[in-house]
Amino acid sequence: MTISTVGPKDFLLAVEDLTVSFDGFKAVNGLSLYVEENEIRVIIGPNGAGKTTLLDLICGRTKATSGTIQFHGKELTTMKEHQIVNAGVGRKFQTPSIYEDLTVFENLELSFPRGKTVLGALAFRRDRVVIERVEEIAAQVFLSDLLETEAAILSHGQKQWLEIGMLLIQSPELLMLDEPVAGMSVAERVKTAELLHTIIKNHAVIVIEHDMKFVEDIAHRVTVLHQGKVLSEGSMEHVKADPHVVEVYLGH
Repeated sequence: MTISTVGPKDFLLAVEDLTVSFDGFKAVNGLSLYVEENEIRVIIGPNGAGKTTLLDLICGRTKATSGTIQFHGKELTTMKEHQIVNAGVGRKFQTPSIYEDLTVFENLELSFPRGKTVLGALAFRRDRVVIERVEEIAAQVFLSDLLETEAAILSHGQKQWLEIGMLLIQSPELLMLDEPVAGMSVAERVKTAELLHTIIKNHAVIVIEHDMKFVEDIAHRVTVLHQGKVLSEGSMEHVKADPHVVEVYLGH
Protein backbone atom coordinates (compact mmCIF):
# COMPACT_ATOMS: atom_id res chain seq x y z
CA MET A 1 0.00 0.00 0.00
CA THR A 2 1.29 3.48 -0.96
CA ILE A 3 0.85 6.15 1.70
CA SER A 4 0.16 9.62 0.31
CA THR A 5 2.56 12.30 1.50
CA VAL A 6 0.50 15.18 0.10
CA GLY A 7 -0.42 17.66 2.82
CA PRO A 8 -1.98 21.13 3.12
CA LYS A 9 1.30 22.89 2.31
CA ASP A 10 1.42 21.17 -1.09
CA PHE A 11 -1.61 23.20 -2.19
CA LEU A 12 -1.90 26.94 -2.72
CA LEU A 13 -5.04 26.91 -0.57
CA ALA A 14 -6.04 24.17 1.86
CA VAL A 15 -9.34 24.48 3.70
CA GLU A 16 -9.84 21.69 6.23
CA ASP A 17 -12.84 20.80 8.39
CA LEU A 18 -14.05 24.41 8.26
CA THR A 19 -17.18 25.30 10.23
CA VAL A 20 -18.93 28.55 11.05
CA SER A 21 -22.09 28.78 13.15
CA PHE A 22 -24.53 31.67 13.35
CA ASP A 23 -26.82 31.29 16.38
CA GLY A 24 -26.52 27.51 16.13
CA PHE A 25 -27.00 27.36 12.34
CA LYS A 26 -23.95 25.93 10.56
CA ALA A 27 -23.63 27.95 7.34
CA VAL A 28 -20.42 26.04 6.59
CA ASN A 29 -20.18 22.62 8.16
CA GLY A 30 -16.96 20.57 8.24
CA LEU A 31 -15.97 21.69 4.74
CA SER A 32 -12.63 20.75 3.16
CA LEU A 33 -11.35 22.19 -0.12
CA TYR A 34 -7.96 22.16 -1.84
CA VAL A 35 -6.93 24.54 -4.62
CA GLU A 36 -3.73 24.26 -6.65
CA GLU A 37 -1.66 27.01 -8.26
CA ASN A 38 -2.86 28.19 -11.70
CA GLU A 39 -6.24 26.51 -11.20
CA ILE A 40 -9.73 27.82 -11.93
CA ARG A 41 -11.97 26.32 -9.26
CA VAL A 42 -15.68 27.00 -9.65
CA ILE A 43 -18.03 26.64 -6.68
CA ILE A 44 -21.68 26.03 -7.46
CA GLY A 45 -24.76 25.10 -5.47
CA PRO A 46 -28.24 26.26 -4.51
CA ASN A 47 -28.89 29.51 -2.66
CA GLY A 48 -27.96 29.13 0.99
CA ALA A 49 -25.40 26.41 0.28
CA GLY A 50 -22.60 28.42 1.93
CA LYS A 51 -20.76 29.61 -1.19
CA THR A 52 -20.38 33.31 -0.35
CA THR A 53 -19.85 32.49 3.33
CA LEU A 54 -16.88 30.32 2.32
CA LEU A 55 -15.29 33.28 0.51
CA ASP A 56 -16.03 35.49 3.52
CA LEU A 57 -14.16 32.99 5.72
CA ILE A 58 -11.16 32.78 3.41
CA CYS A 59 -10.76 36.57 3.15
CA GLY A 60 -11.29 37.10 6.90
CA ARG A 61 -14.57 38.97 6.67
CA THR A 62 -16.15 36.20 8.78
CA LYS A 63 -14.30 34.31 11.49
CA ALA A 64 -14.45 30.52 11.56
CA THR A 65 -15.92 28.65 14.51
CA SER A 66 -13.47 25.80 13.88
CA GLY A 67 -11.20 24.36 11.20
CA THR A 68 -8.20 25.70 9.31
CA ILE A 69 -7.53 27.75 6.17
CA GLN A 70 -3.94 27.56 4.99
CA PHE A 71 -2.62 29.69 2.15
CA HIS A 72 0.94 28.81 1.17
CA GLY A 73 1.12 27.12 4.56
CA LYS A 74 0.11 30.30 6.42
CA GLU A 75 -2.93 30.02 8.68
CA LEU A 76 -5.48 32.64 7.57
CA THR A 77 -8.00 32.16 10.37
CA THR A 78 -5.68 34.02 12.77
CA MET A 79 -5.15 36.96 10.41
CA LYS A 80 -7.05 40.20 9.90
CA GLU A 81 -8.54 41.10 6.51
CA HIS A 82 -5.74 43.46 5.47
CA GLN A 83 -3.13 40.89 6.45
CA ILE A 84 -4.84 38.30 4.24
CA VAL A 85 -4.83 40.77 1.33
CA ASN A 86 -1.13 41.44 1.93
CA ALA A 87 -0.51 37.67 1.97
CA GLY A 88 -1.80 37.48 -1.60
CA VAL A 89 -5.56 36.85 -1.51
CA GLY A 90 -7.86 39.19 -3.49
CA ARG A 91 -11.65 39.24 -3.34
CA LYS A 92 -14.24 40.64 -5.72
CA PHE A 93 -17.83 40.90 -4.51
CA GLN A 94 -21.03 40.49 -6.54
CA THR A 95 -21.57 44.24 -6.99
CA PRO A 96 -18.61 46.11 -8.53
CA SER A 97 -16.82 48.28 -5.94
CA ILE A 98 -15.26 50.95 -8.11
CA TYR A 99 -14.92 54.74 -7.87
CA GLU A 100 -17.49 55.85 -10.43
CA ASP A 101 -16.47 59.53 -10.42
CA LEU A 102 -12.87 58.61 -11.31
CA THR A 103 -11.48 57.48 -14.64
CA VAL A 104 -10.48 53.92 -15.44
CA PHE A 105 -6.83 54.99 -15.15
CA GLU A 106 -7.39 56.59 -11.74
CA ASN A 107 -9.25 53.53 -10.42
CA LEU A 108 -6.35 51.28 -11.40
CA GLU A 109 -3.78 53.77 -10.12
CA LEU A 110 -5.46 53.93 -6.70
CA SER A 111 -5.14 50.15 -6.42
CA PHE A 112 -1.42 50.17 -7.21
CA PRO A 113 0.27 48.54 -4.17
CA ARG A 114 2.76 51.33 -3.46
CA GLY A 115 0.00 53.63 -2.27
CA LYS A 116 -1.51 51.24 0.27
CA THR A 117 0.46 52.31 3.35
CA VAL A 118 0.34 55.82 4.86
CA LEU A 119 3.97 56.51 3.91
CA GLY A 120 3.46 54.92 0.51
CA ALA A 121 0.40 57.08 -0.15
CA LEU A 122 2.24 60.26 0.88
CA ALA A 123 5.23 59.45 -1.35
CA PHE A 124 3.19 58.06 -4.23
CA ARG A 125 3.94 59.49 -7.66
CA ARG A 126 2.53 58.71 -11.08
CA ASP A 127 5.90 57.63 -12.48
CA ARG A 128 6.72 55.46 -15.48
CA VAL A 129 6.45 52.26 -13.41
CA VAL A 130 2.88 53.12 -12.37
CA ILE A 131 1.81 54.22 -15.85
CA GLU A 132 3.20 51.09 -17.52
CA ARG A 133 1.58 48.80 -14.94
CA VAL A 134 -1.81 50.54 -15.31
CA GLU A 135 -1.59 50.28 -19.08
CA GLU A 136 -0.60 46.60 -18.86
CA ILE A 137 -3.57 45.72 -16.65
CA ALA A 138 -5.99 47.85 -18.69
CA ALA A 139 -5.00 45.92 -21.80
CA GLN A 140 -5.51 42.63 -19.98
CA VAL A 141 -9.07 43.57 -18.94
CA PHE A 142 -10.05 45.02 -22.34
CA LEU A 143 -10.08 48.66 -21.20
CA SER A 144 -7.06 50.15 -23.00
CA ASP A 145 -9.23 52.47 -25.08
CA LEU A 146 -11.17 53.69 -22.04
CA LEU A 147 -8.39 54.78 -19.68
CA GLU A 148 -9.61 58.39 -19.59
CA THR A 149 -13.29 57.43 -19.37
CA GLU A 150 -15.20 57.96 -16.13
CA ALA A 151 -16.05 54.61 -14.59
CA ALA A 152 -19.69 55.67 -14.14
CA ILE A 153 -20.39 55.44 -17.87
CA LEU A 154 -18.85 52.00 -18.40
CA SER A 155 -21.17 49.11 -19.20
CA HIS A 156 -21.93 46.66 -16.40
CA GLY A 157 -19.49 44.16 -17.86
CA GLN A 158 -16.75 46.76 -18.21
CA LYS A 159 -17.22 47.73 -14.55
CA GLN A 160 -16.75 44.08 -13.59
CA TRP A 161 -13.56 43.93 -15.67
CA LEU A 162 -12.31 47.15 -14.07
CA GLU A 163 -12.72 45.71 -10.60
CA ILE A 164 -10.91 42.54 -11.66
CA GLY A 165 -8.16 44.83 -12.96
CA MET A 166 -8.05 46.61 -9.60
CA LEU A 167 -7.35 43.23 -8.02
CA LEU A 168 -4.82 42.16 -10.63
CA ILE A 169 -2.72 45.31 -10.23
CA GLN A 170 -2.10 44.23 -6.62
CA SER A 171 -0.62 40.92 -7.90
CA PRO A 172 -2.54 38.50 -5.64
CA GLU A 173 -1.74 34.81 -6.04
CA LEU A 174 -5.39 33.90 -5.46
CA LEU A 175 -8.40 35.82 -6.82
CA MET A 176 -11.89 35.08 -5.53
CA LEU A 177 -14.73 36.25 -7.79
CA ASP A 178 -18.37 36.14 -6.72
CA GLU A 179 -20.68 35.78 -9.76
CA PRO A 180 -18.44 37.79 -12.10
CA VAL A 181 -20.66 37.40 -15.20
CA ALA A 182 -24.04 38.14 -13.58
CA GLY A 183 -25.83 40.69 -15.76
CA MET A 184 -23.29 40.47 -18.58
CA SER A 185 -24.12 40.12 -22.27
CA VAL A 186 -23.22 36.90 -24.06
CA ALA A 187 -20.24 38.63 -25.74
CA GLU A 188 -19.01 39.94 -22.37
CA ARG A 189 -19.27 36.47 -20.83
CA VAL A 190 -17.14 35.04 -23.64
CA LYS A 191 -14.49 37.73 -23.11
CA THR A 192 -14.55 37.16 -19.34
CA ALA A 193 -13.85 33.45 -19.89
CA GLU A 194 -10.95 34.50 -22.11
CA LEU A 195 -9.71 36.84 -19.38
CA LEU A 196 -9.79 34.12 -16.69
CA HIS A 197 -7.83 31.71 -18.88
CA THR A 198 -5.20 34.44 -19.26
CA ILE A 199 -5.16 35.27 -15.54
CA ILE A 200 -4.30 31.73 -14.44
CA LYS A 201 -0.89 31.88 -16.07
CA ASN A 202 0.17 33.78 -12.93
CA HIS A 203 -2.73 33.33 -10.49
CA ALA A 204 -5.25 30.84 -9.17
CA VAL A 205 -8.94 31.76 -9.27
CA ILE A 206 -11.96 30.69 -7.25
CA VAL A 207 -15.26 31.58 -8.92
CA ILE A 208 -18.80 31.37 -7.55
CA GLU A 209 -21.17 31.14 -10.47
CA HIS A 210 -24.70 30.06 -11.47
CA ASP A 211 -24.26 30.31 -15.25
CA MET A 212 -23.57 26.68 -16.16
CA LYS A 213 -22.44 27.47 -19.71
CA PHE A 214 -19.82 29.84 -18.29
CA VAL A 215 -18.80 27.21 -15.72
CA GLU A 216 -18.27 24.69 -18.51
CA ASP A 217 -16.15 27.23 -20.40
CA ILE A 218 -13.76 28.01 -17.53
CA ALA A 219 -13.66 25.35 -14.80
CA HIS A 220 -10.73 23.03 -14.21
CA ARG A 221 -12.58 21.54 -11.25
CA VAL A 222 -16.07 22.15 -9.88
CA THR A 223 -17.04 21.94 -6.21
CA VAL A 224 -20.75 21.61 -5.44
CA LEU A 225 -21.87 22.85 -2.02
CA HIS A 226 -25.12 21.92 -0.29
CA GLN A 227 -26.09 22.85 3.27
CA GLY A 228 -22.57 24.03 4.03
CA LYS A 229 -20.87 20.81 2.91
CA VAL A 230 -19.15 19.51 -0.22
CA LEU A 231 -21.76 17.46 -2.06
CA SER A 232 -19.65 16.57 -5.09
CA GLU A 233 -16.36 17.56 -6.69
CA GLY A 234 -14.55 16.93 -9.95
CA SER A 235 -14.84 17.85 -13.62
CA MET A 236 -18.01 19.51 -14.90
CA GLU A 237 -18.89 16.24 -16.63
CA HIS A 238 -18.52 14.38 -13.33
CA VAL A 239 -20.73 16.69 -11.27
CA LYS A 240 -23.37 16.94 -14.02
CA ALA A 241 -23.67 13.15 -13.94
CA ASP A 242 -23.91 12.97 -10.14
CA PRO A 243 -27.55 12.17 -9.27
CA HIS A 244 -27.25 13.99 -5.92
CA VAL A 245 -26.20 17.20 -7.73
CA VAL A 246 -29.05 16.85 -10.22
CA GLU A 247 -31.51 16.35 -7.37
CA VAL A 248 -30.52 19.33 -5.22
CA TYR A 249 -29.31 21.81 -7.83
CA LEU A 250 -29.07 21.15 -11.55
CA GLY A 251 -32.56 19.64 -11.77
CA HIS A 252 -34.21 22.87 -10.57
